[in-house]
Amino acid sequence: MNESTLSTPRRGVPLWAQIIIWVSLLALLGIVAVELNRSQQGQVGRGDKISNFTMPLFSGYELNGQNQFNLADYHGKVVMVNFWASWCKPCEQEAADLEQAWQFYRSDGRVVFVGVDYVDTEPKARAYLAKFSITFPNGPDLGTRVSQLFRIKGVPETYFIDPQGILQYAQIGPFSSVDDIKSIINPLLK
Repeated sequence: MNESTLSTPRRGVPLWAQIIIWVSLLALLGIVAVELNRSQQGQVGRGDKISNFTMPLFSGYELNGQNQFNLADYHGKVVMVNFWASWCKPCEQEAADLEQAWQFYRSDGRVVFVGVDYVDTEPKARAYLAKFSITFPNGPDLGTRVSQLFRIKGVPETYFIDPQGILQYAQIGPFSSVDDIKSIINPLLK
């Protein structure tokens, strides 16, 4: 046996590396805990106060000349938030009905529609909006922040917020007619 190998002390992981490993591990566990808690909460439900959110709007789809949508700016109005994507076939089923409902309510000023484009590309989203002649405000859900706020499960999903900022109705899946949309909005206007 070689004496030099027997007398060589073993070197451990430096203290600074151990600290980095433990801090990283704790941070990862924290993120997992937050996400598990969020997933157990389920979707937002009727009667929940909707937290303020801001999102950019696509050029050409602004609202009142603003290039971003801020929910707090529309306190006192009924707000419809529709999550959609260009790759979503069920979204296509309701697109014309949503636009028709928007045209019905837009001049009144008491109802605001906003479309939230979920996990999509801007060119494909714009092509979708043009294909269905959508004119109501629409924008991308950058970093899925808005969809996380609503804890959506998929698209399409549509949420109706009353003038006090309280969620009154959630439609999971596409609407079957413009009358379905009106039957949700009209009671909120009284």
